[in-house]
Amino acid sequence: MLFESARISFRKMTLEDIPIYHSWRNDLEVMRTTLPVLDLHSYESTADFVTQVILGSPTSKSYLILEKETQKPIGITSLIHIDPKNRNAECIIDIGEKTNWGKGFGREALKLLLDYAFLEMNLHRVSLRVFSFNEKAISLYEKMGFKHEGRSRQAIFREGKWHDIIHMGILQEEW
Repeated sequence: MLFESARISFRKMTLEDIPIYHSWRNDLEVMRTTLPVLDLHSYESTADFVTQVILGSPTSKSYLILEKETQKPIGITSLIHIDPKNRNAECIIDIGEKTNWGKGFGREALKLLLDYAFLEMNLHRVSLRVFSFNEKAISLYEKMGFKHEGRSRQAIFREGKWHDIIHMGILQEEW
C-alpha cells in the first residue's frame, strides 16, 4: 500500500491530533534536533501552528506516523515548500515518541515518504536540512541516498556551542 509498510502507516493529521503534537512540541529532548530555537509553546500556539501551517498550507503535505499494530501516533512527517513547477520539496521527519527511537521507524517513514514523493507526486528532487550534531540522522540520510549539498556554517547555537546546518538532497533518478 502507498502509505503503509510492515510496521507503520500514515494518516492525515486532524485537529484531534493537536494534544499529541503539543506534547512532542514541548518535549525539548524531542525538539532538540528539529527546531532552530528551543522554546515551550502554549496549547493555543500549537493549535494555531497545526491549523495554519500543518493543515492550512497549500504547499505542504503532513502525515502522522502510526505504529500499525496499535494505531498509536509515534511521529510526524511532511513534505514542505512543494514547488510543482520545478518538482522540488523539502522533507521533515520527527519521531515524537522517544520509546520508538532507534527502532528503524524513521527509516521506514522516510522510505514511504520518498516513495510517495518520487513515484506518485513525480517530484524531481527532495531536500532536507539537518543539524551537524545529529550524526544518527545524517548517517540515515546518507544510507537512504541523500547527498551533501552544502552547509550553513555556525548557523545554530545549541547547548553552548555553534553548529552547522547541513543541506542534503536526493534526486528522483537516485531513488
